[in-house]
Amino acid sequence: MKAKVDAQPHEQRRGSLKNGNPPGDFTKAPRCGARNRRGTPCQAPAMRNGRCRFHGGKSTGPRTPEGMERMRKTKTKHGLYAAEAIELRRLVNMMLRRARGHLRQIAEVTG
Repeated sequence: MKAKVDAQPHEQRRGSLKNGNPPGDFTKAPRCGARNRRGTPCQAPAMRNGRCRFHGGKSTGPRTPEGMERMRKTKTKHGLYAAEAIELRRLVNMMLRRARGHLRQIAEVTG
């Protein structure tokens, strides 16, 4: 059985497109143009920033000192390598060395 070939073109699709592209024919959307791994321009639809979701990236990270501080605090998991924790460990280790030295002196005098 042979399928009927329609001479009429498909209807134009309506509705919003992804990634902030204008509604209408997605083939008319601006293209990314970034060089892909093959060295050819990317043909994916571009977002408002001019690049596609793969090449444009949604965030470039914090720029202001306040934003960087906020990011640093949210990324800290345990604080093991924070300056305050390192200084506290140094102080405790110094106190332990002194205590061992005192114990050795007491052992020499009594022993």
